[in-house]
Amino acid sequence: MKPYKIPESVLVVIHTADLQVLLIERADRPGYWQSVTGSLDAPDEPLLDTARRELFEETGIVADGETIVLRDWQLSNVYTIYPVWRHRYAPGVTENTEHVFSVEVPRDIAITLAPREHLNHVWLPWLEAADRCFSSSNAEAILQLTRYCRTA
Repeated sequence: MKPYKIPESVLVVIHTADLQVLLIERADRPGYWQSVTGSLDAPDEPLLDTARRELFEETGIVADGETIVLRDWQLSNVYTIYPVWRHRYAPGVTENTEHVFSVEVPRDIAITLAPREHLNHVWLPWLEAADRCFSSSNAEAILQLTRYCRTA
């Protein structure tokens, strides 16, 4: 049996300098579009390491800290875990704490999806991307890009 997911995760909004946002479509829920998300692998895994790992696993993008730099917004959201995914967590766990990051990338960066996790990807203007997200916390993070990103 797989171990239970840790109810602490990262959300990584991927964008270009002109606020085109990358969204990826979930393989387990076609039509559900989102930014990169993922739970900690261990309770003591640093959030930046989780964000870097999930970014690479889900898109193939390497945050090298020089040309591709993850930006920690120092912002957390607590939300109720969707019932459809609660079985992944220990019994009685109903909330997740999500830590928000962003990363600016060149528009022509290669995207390599994890086929078991995602079906498609699309670049959209930030307002359109926010409207496409199924998660309200993801949509809100995209709407806050102009506040948290220096190039916006």
